Amino acid sequence: MSPRIAVVEDNPDNRLLVQALLEDRFDIIEFETGVDAVAGLLEAQVDLVLLDISLPEMDGTEVLAWIRNHDDLRSLPVIALTAHAMAGDRERFLSAGFDDYLTKPIVDEAVLFEAIERCLATAT
Repeated sequence: MSPRIAVVEDNPDNRLLVQALLEDRFDIIEFETGVDAVAGLLEAQVDLVLLDISLPEMDGTEVLAWIRNHDDLRSLPVIALTAHAMAGDRERFLSAGFDDYLTKPIVDEAVLFEAIERCLATAT
């Protein structure tokens, strides 16, 4: 069975791109907002989360904090998928508890696959 990945992304074009890149290798479930993710992640039983930072209502760092404070999800690998690409952003998001950090737009799908595989391997 393919690993199940939650994509938390408010931009429909970005969700479509990630779905197109990943659907042959992974089972994908999508959440449009952080609030939707918090409401659905427990039942979704995912192996990894690709989490946008700039989300309406509840941003990615707030969703990450919720995941890390929840006993059943605490060890779930979470990759920040964000347009925040300024100096220091990578370090800031990794120190916040993300397992990896990728910038949008995704220009090299190999980088995305490598990050996912690395996080899945360390989670088992």
